[in-house]
Amino acid sequence: MKLTHGERSTAQPAATASRTVKRVGLVAALGLATLVMTGCGPRETLRFGWPTGVTPEAEAMGHLWTWAVIASLIVGFLVWMAIFYAITFFRHRDGEDSFPRQTAYNMPVELTLITLPFLAIAVLFYFTVVVENKVEKKTDDPAVVVDVTAFQWNWKFGYDKVRQDNGTYKVYAVKDGSPFALQAQREAEHGHPLPLPAGGRSDNVRDYLRFSKIETLGTPSEIPILVLPEGKRIEFNLAAADVVHSFWVPEFLYKRDVMPFPKQNHTDPRFQIEKITRTGAFVGRCAEMCGTYHAMMNFEIRVVSDQDFKSYLQWREKGLTNAGALEAICQVPTSVTTVPFETRRKTGGDTPKHLGDTWRPVLQNCTKRAIGAS
Repeated sequence: MKLTHGERSTAQPAATASRTVKRVGLVAALGLATLVMTGCGPRETLRFGWPTGVTPEAEAMGHLWTWAVIASLIVGFLVWMAIFYAITFFRHRDGEDSFPRQTAYNMPVELTLITLPFLAIAVLFYFTVVVENKVEKKTDDPAVVVDVTAFQWNWKFGYDKVRQDNGTYKVYAVKDGSPFALQAQREAEHGHPLPLPAGGRSDNVRDYLRFSKIETLGTPSEIPILVLPEGKRIEFNLAAADVVHSFWVPEFLYKRDVMPFPKQNHTDPRFQIEKITRTGAFVGRCAEMCGTYHAMMNFEIRVVSDQDFKSYLQWREKGLTNAGALEAICQVPTSVTTVPFETRRKTGGDTPKHLGDTWRPVLQNCTKRAIGAS
């Protein structure tokens, strides 16, 4: 297009801007189409892949994740727009040999580019500390204190104390018990016992291990089920009888190492959750490589109503096994989230595809037994 009086054509920049708008619109349309085709609703989309938890701590971490991703997307969008703007409107064109205007040593611009990233980092750091403090918070009056003992390759759960309706605690902890009872003794030639993981030292070396009147012990044929009440603050006291393990419940969105000798290792073996927000069954796993059968070191958290939890404890006090007490409150007596591992490696027999209803693991057509019934 030829112009007089030395004027420059504006047709090319206008056309370029139009193409840029079309490209941005195409990218937005493709993103929207991707969400629609994957069947993601608004709530799932805003989680940005963060799993759904069952504790307030898990939800707090989810909110931090969501806002961190949104902030990252905003920063990324601004950077992308700046790049597209530069390559669209300031690219080299044929016939133009002029050198673009430089902005080096522009103090206002440089201070802005330094200050804004540091402000973003400071805001992210602040909210990270707030959420971390919530996750690590411990109070002096949890409703239930549970002792968790990990050993190769299973779990033992015991109730240390449980708060009663009148505010006092009912203590189930006992002082007697042997840490070596949790480990299988093996024999060498001529029947001589091999040293256990404690290295043959006395029981007093592992006096940090705790025992209870009401315990659930996992075996190769039975998944240990830890029964907990819904809506109550719970404290877990973790200890390992041999090597380092890890206590992990995916729905808690939290993993905690289970250490032997916590005092000598300068670790706090306790952590708390404010509450579990719904009933159901949740699989738990060891998340620290601990030996041959590490992958099969599973357990189950069974969350019941507060009233059912009280009845469960009363049945355990009367001498019922863990499975028997679960049946008495009309709960499925075996795990519905995972299966035991036969250490003899039997052939045949696959893991069932459906073990049970994890949302409502109750016995059908069941009437809860009265405590006084035989």
